[in-house]
Amino acid sequence: MREHLVSGARYLAVVLTVLAALSAGPAWAGTELNPDADEILRSMSTFMGAAKAFSVVAEVSNEIITRDGEKLQWNSSARVLLRRPAGYHAVLQGRFGAAELFFDGKQLVLYGKSANAFFRKDVVGGNDAFFAAIESELGLNLPGIDLLAADPYAALASGITSSGYHGIAYVSGVECHHPSFRKDEVDWQIWVKTGDQPLPMKYVITTKWLTGAPQYSVQMHDWKLEPAVPADRFTFSPPQGAVKWEALPVDEAGELAVAGESK
Repeated sequence: MREHLVSGARYLAVVLTVLAALSAGPAWAGTELNPDADEILRSMSTFMGAAKAFSVVAEVSNEIITRDGEKLQWNSSARVLLRRPAGYHAVLQGRFGAAELFFDGKQLVLYGKSANAFFRKDVVGGNDAFFAAIESELGLNLPGIDLLAADPYAALASGITSSGYHGIAYVSGVECHHPSFRKDEVDWQIWVKTGDQPLPMKYVITTKWLTGAPQYSVQMHDWKLEPAVPADRFTFSPPQGAVKWEALPVDEAGELAVAGESK
């Protein structure tokens, strides 16, 4: 009888230990600022900020929660060419059809190809001024815009309350570090290529307090750090018959809503 009581007590102790471990979460979970996560973020940011020019292809997934609670996923892609201090060109494809975005340090232009229409706005300054105008003033979401800033660390690290490091993972066959970060309104994760070129390969933002916790994700590939940059790549010349839009056609989710582009 005593042996059964001892065995039962040991079993109960094991169960309680396991439950305590589970409730505590993984040892690497971010309950405070993790130095490995911060080091990876700083390394990537320094590398990206030092690049004079690059091109990349981004595959974008944007989850939308409808008014009746349905979760939808909008997918699009962007082929981006960036030159510092001022020069941005992107070929965009998605629900809206095909569009191009230009910035030359003086003007930003969005051109809807199928609609043969364009929006133009004076923006004088570097790429960061362009990013601020396109998001804050015009309401358009650009893929991974924080990663393209002159100082990505300042843009990404602001407001972080905790972080974690989750080891090595693979994105499209590329070996990556996987840190995660928490802020008051969102959680976000990033996958950064290992080695001497710490390029971002995937970036996921979760809006955690919105019903359904929708995610915005960008997966990047085909990085080129010394791309060919045609002299006129960042300047837009309206094609014959092109119509000028007075306002940028953007919907409430920050997606392009180009009339006549696609159905």
